[in-house]
This record gives sequence, structure tokens and C-alpha cells, in this order.
Amino acid sequence: MKSLLLILTCALVLYGCSAPESYDVLIKNGQIVDGSGNKSYIGDVGIRADTIVAIGDLEGATAALEIDASGLVVAPGFINMLSWAVDSLIEDGKSQSDIRQGVTLEVFGEGWSMGPLNPEMKKEQVKRQGDIKYDIEWTSLGEYLDFIVNKGVSPNVASFVGATSLRIHTVGYEDRAPTNEELDTMRSLVRQAMEEGALGIGSSLIYAPAFYSSTEELIELCKIASEYDGMYISHMRNESVDILTSIDELITISKKANIRAEIYHLKQAGEGNWDKFDDVVTKIDSARATGLSITADMYNYIAGATGLDAAMPPWVQEGGYDKWAERLQDPSIRERVISEMRNPSDDWENLIMLAGSAEKVLLIGFKNDSLKHLTGKTLAEVAKMRNLSPEETAMDLVIEDGSRVGTVYFLMSEENVKKQIALPWMSFGSDAESSAPEGAFLKSSTHPRAYGNFSRLLGKYVRDEKVISLEEAIYKLTTLPATNLKIEQRGALKTGYYADLAIFNPNEIKDNATFEKPMQYSTGMVHVFVNGIQVLKNGEHTGKLPGQVVRGPGYTNQ
Repeated sequence: MKSLLLILTCALVLYGCSAPESYDVLIKNGQIVDGSGNKSYIGDVGIRADTIVAIGDLEGATAALEIDASGLVVAPGFINMLSWAVDSLIEDGKSQSDIRQGVTLEVFGEGWSMGPLNPEMKKEQVKRQGDIKYDIEWTSLGEYLDFIVNKGVSPNVASFVGATSLRIHTVGYEDRAPTNEELDTMRSLVRQAMEEGALGIGSSLIYAPAFYSSTEELIELCKIASEYDGMYISHMRNESVDILTSIDELITISKKANIRAEIYHLKQAGEGNWDKFDDVVTKIDSARATGLSITADMYNYIAGATGLDAAMPPWVQEGGYDKWAERLQDPSIRERVISEMRNPSDDWENLIMLAGSAEKVLLIGFKNDSLKHLTGKTLAEVAKMRNLSPEETAMDLVIEDGSRVGTVYFLMSEENVKKQIALPWMSFGSDAESSAPEGAFLKSSTHPRAYGNFSRLLGKYVRDEKVISLEEAIYKLTTLPATNLKIEQRGALKTGYYADLAIFNPNEIKDNATFEKPMQYSTGMVHVFVNGIQVLKNGEHTGKLPGQVVRGPGYTNQ
């Protein structure tokens, strides 16, 4: 009996004296918004290495780094569903404008992707580089993703393979269908990209040469991506007059290729189309009701940004930039282009016309130093300076700049922006680079969405205008896109998940970027972690570059 009592006493002593749990990082007393959409609660998060290992009441635990998150929201890192940071991260891997908003994953591939490339594409890409210059040391999409991570980036990166890139690689810039042999080559390139970790197929169908792709061609490419459980994601052929037919095409591709599909930056462009919102939602909801997985993403502004190519007919752009610029110098062709730019057509989408006037077209990106003084002026202002029509001015600028010229178009209604934010299948993408107000980035302007898209959601639309709840917003920024993309172990605060975290003050999170002064950081994001490494500390970048490649479900580790 004495021996038994001695054993029990020793056991109790050992249990009572056991060492407290120890973590690499301990975040205490935060408002946990885990990404599920469920109600938030106060709790702690324990991290070891790159993984969340404990969530809840971790009283008594210790860590090498302890953060008191009292009064702060602790959320999963945000997913940027449409990122154009492919060049900016080569220039500066810190991704400051997005990291300071809590973005921990940049998703690339709107129609054009950084691979696959052939020698001619590499040569052309180097020739067309603007303020950011770099050598192309990769050929495939997977090689690019490895290149950029090996160079060092703060956020994680992922990409779709671009249908435009596949077409240029195989068919070039011609307005024709691929031959059977060319289509087989495109299929093989899709297969390679999917096995390298591409998330699926991305298209951008208002631009040449993507404009020349048929629905059937896209279905055939998507069938290959579907074999690897990929997604089809599209800047549709039309976001204005013919938007419902364009949604029909996306739904047809989804159905015939047996693939999940998402609409890039959903909008009803042009005031005459703002009343199409209900019809758009009904069509998408009806497709979802049949069992199809149809979703969308958006940016939280009434203006989009692209180039002057989006205001000119696709036929004049056939053959690539050099052929386009050459045609624009032919007087008879110029007359035809001017006529088509001024007269509505169901065959192509004219963003100047949809904006309503040249006063609502802002010039933000020039390649040629001699034109950079025009940055921030409207197309109407430059036309007046030159005593030319807006159409003539647009053509001349494309010729003089050696590029399509970066342009902002005011197209959408604020009411529709709010209604879209509330849609249950809506996630978010900046459709912009991730940069900093310094160095090469100062040579051109940008759209404020590059600096404010995500904080604008949380500040303006969640806190101030209460369009949706905080919990729903975080779900749409994290778990929803991660689930749509079939990304594992990211997009939620769960044990066993990667430690990508956004920690912010819900009373202070705010976008400061404006169309007049777009290069202004958001404020209110306090701490950000990527793969367990702190990249933002008390609102300032730490300089750490822990980003990794996030690969799609078809990835084959060769």
C-alpha cells in the first residue's frame, strides 16, 4: 500500500510540475476570425516553425516571440485572387503595398502567364519591358515560380497558366483557329503546367490575340486542366452590353469541360449596363443550382485599369504590337479605327465609349520617358493639348510610347459595387501589381487598388458602411478562395495549417490611396506572418522574404 501511495504521489508531483507548452510564436488575446464565417472569439494562437499548432486558451504557454493582440483581429492571411505582381516582385520581393494590407498569397495568370515561353516570346517580352528590367531565366511556368521564390519574396505565389500565352506560344498573334497539331501542342503545354502546379486555365478574352480563341478551343484546353482538378478563370469576352452571353460562354465551358469556373473582376461596365446586375446574378445562381461551381471575384472600386488597346478594335491589333502600331500609321486604317471607336458594336468592347467620355479615361502608365509628363492627365486633356480628337490621340500615344499605355477607365456604379460585395460566392483581387512608393515604381502611376483594395473592403465597406460583417469579409478573403482553388492547408486559422496570418486593428484599417494620389500605403494592419515568419511588425516591413510556391492539386513532384 505504501508503494502504491508513493507511486501516485510521484505521478501527481510530476504532472503538476510538467513544463508549460512552448511555441516559436504566441499570439495572445486576439479577436480570432478564423475564416469559416463563424462568429469571432477571443483566444490565442501558437505557432511552431511554419505551422499553426494550437488555437484557444493557451494560458501559461511561453514563446520566443509573444504578441499581445488585445483589441486586434487575428485572421488568416488574405488571398489576392487576381494579382499582376509578376514583374513588381522581381523588382522588389517585399510586396509592400499588399503585405501592408494582409495579403499573403498572390495569384497570377489572367490570360497571360510567365510561362510557357518560347525563344520568340522571351525576346518580345524583354523588348516590351517598361520601367522594370530583368533577364528571363526561365521557360516554363513552374520554372518562373521557382525563380521568383528563390530570388526571395515576402508573400506566397501561385499561378494559372494563361490561355493567351498558350496561343501565342503555338499559334502566334494570328486571327485563326489552331490546327489539330497546334491544339495538341497546347494541350501538352497545359498538361506540363498543371503537373508543375498551375491552378488551372486563365483567359482574358477582350484582348488580342485571346479574342480570336473560340469557345471550343477553350473547352479543349480546360478538359486537360479538369483532369488535374484545376479551375477555369476568365476575364470574359464582354462585361457590358453582351455580358449575359459572355456568362453563358463561361457556363458552357464549365459544363462541357467538367471544370470549376470563376469570373475575373465581375462588373457591369458602362452606365447603360448597370441595370443588368440582377440578370447577371440570376444567371450565375441558376447555373450553381444545377450543380456547377461558378464563382467570381472583384475589386472594390468604380474604375478599372488596363490599356488603350481595350478601346480599339481587335482586328487592328492582329499580329502583335509592331503590326498594330504600323497599321495605326496608315491614314485609311486610322479613319476606319476612328469610325469604329466612335460607333457602338456588339463585336468588341470599347472602354472609352463605356466610360462615357475621354474625361473619364486617366493615363497612368507610359514606357517612353518623353511621355511620362502626361501621367495623371485624362485622355481629354491630352487631346486638347494636342488639338486632336481623343481617338487620334489614343492612336498616337500607342505609337509614340511603344506600348498599349496604362489607362484607368471609370465604368461602374458604387451601388453595384456594394451589391457585389454581398454576394455569397464573391472573393477579391486587386488586378494590380504589388509595389512601393519608391525606386522604379515612381516612374509610372497606378490604380489605387494596388495599395488599397483589401483594406478598403475592411474599412469602408465592413466597418463604416456595414455592407457585410467582419466574419463574412474574412471568409471571402481567405477560406472561400482557398476552397475554390483547391489549395490545401491555407486560407483558415486551423491547427495543422500554414501560419499565414493578418493581424489588424478593425477600428483603424483604412485605404489611403486615391485616384489622384494612388501610391499611399493602407494603414491599420499591425502584424503579418507568412509561413510562420513575421513580415510586418507594428505596421512596418521586416524585410523578411519567406514566400513559397503554392501549387495546384495536379502538382506532380518530379
